[in-house]
Amino acid sequence: MVKVLAKFKWSIVIFVVVLLGIIFISVLPAQTQQPVVLNLLMTAPDAQPWKEGIIKDFESKNPGIRINIIEGPNATNLLEDLYTSAFILGDSPYDLINMDVIWTPKFAAAGWLLDLTDKVTQSELTAFSPKDVEGGRYKGRLYRIPMRSDVGMLYYREDLLKQAGFNPPETFTDLIKISQALKQQDKINWGYIWQGRQYEGLAAMFVEILEGFGGFWVNPNTLEVGLDRPETLKAIAFLKQTIQTGISPPGVTTYQEEETRRIFQSGQAVFLRSWPYVWPLANAKDSPIRGKIAIKPMVSASGDNGGACLGGWGLGISKTTKHPQEAWKAIQYFTSEEAQRRFILKAGFVPSRRSLFTDPQIVATYPHYPQLLEVVEQAVLRPPIAQYAQTSDILQRYLSAALTNRMTPEAAMKAAAQETRRLLGDV
Repeated sequence: MVKVLAKFKWSIVIFVVVLLGIIFISVLPAQTQQPVVLNLLMTAPDAQPWKEGIIKDFESKNPGIRINIIEGPNATNLLEDLYTSAFILGDSPYDLINMDVIWTPKFAAAGWLLDLTDKVTQSELTAFSPKDVEGGRYKGRLYRIPMRSDVGMLYYREDLLKQAGFNPPETFTDLIKISQALKQQDKINWGYIWQGRQYEGLAAMFVEILEGFGGFWVNPNTLEVGLDRPETLKAIAFLKQTIQTGISPPGVTTYQEEETRRIFQSGQAVFLRSWPYVWPLANAKDSPIRGKIAIKPMVSASGDNGGACLGGWGLGISKTTKHPQEAWKAIQYFTSEEAQRRFILKAGFVPSRRSLFTDPQIVATYPHYPQLLEVVEQAVLRPPIAQYAQTSDILQRYLSAALTNRMTPEAAMKAAAQETRRLLGDV
């Protein structure tokens, strides 16, 4: 409780400092008619490509509107805390809300966002990846327009598989078989690298494995919890098997994205579950595996389409904004094909518009994007429920306990399911 209060106090301090800065900027010369200023909070690394590209272009085309980028903490959970503190303490100073896909239900359920459902037609929405659009809905209403996508994928050493006469894996059994064979041939140190530390990345990774075994976490429509079902136990058994058989390193239960990327990029592993950001790094001029990798959707138990956890960011409008029309105009531009193309080419992110995955200009720079579209089309959402943060914390704790042998999988998932049901009021 002390840590939680301390964390909240720091969020308030940061919020007050940011608010004072916004007020200072907003009350600068009032002698002449000033353009409307829209405040937009985002992490510092994300801010730079916005400032250098699409912000300038938008303002040149809309001289009556200025976008004030506020650089927040680098950690997305701290950014969420900052948004939450602003809304809880009163009228939010932010006009545009830059949201991770998993924030949408919480923000919408709390009444912090304008309903955008009637501002965009269904035909306009079909230009976006369907799952990205779904990630912007809560209880059938639209609150977020996707700006850029992100999705979990399976990287593999195409060169090693070809040399050994293997096709890319389609099932979990294939993945284990290939890993063991290449390890026995001393081609690699490890077979399969994944994110096993107790954090949000563990939940993102697990929904893909769970989907591959035909299971589910929480049904958002009925709030039914599936953590204590046989499919969930099979998913955990597979992950534990990768450690027990030496396919995955013993320390995998402490790894986040960067630890796994470094192992894979150094040439020590044949398979990696990670995000699109790895591709340009793994294909950099000084990378040992440059030109030797390929991607595919996560495998499954049956060989049917596996799951790919949906990430990504989108834009909503604060319910307290005094400039809703200008904010909507900004969203229309930032999520447009023109702006997304400029943004993708500048920053290397994944588009949310389907046409851009095969856009000649983008494909010339990112030749794997047409294949990436296949992965995006198989995306799986983490449960779009208002209590997602608490639900994820429960899963992370008990799943970590099961993977590190502090609890049996059966006991861990029974406890996780019971705690989740109590949280959702279904007991």
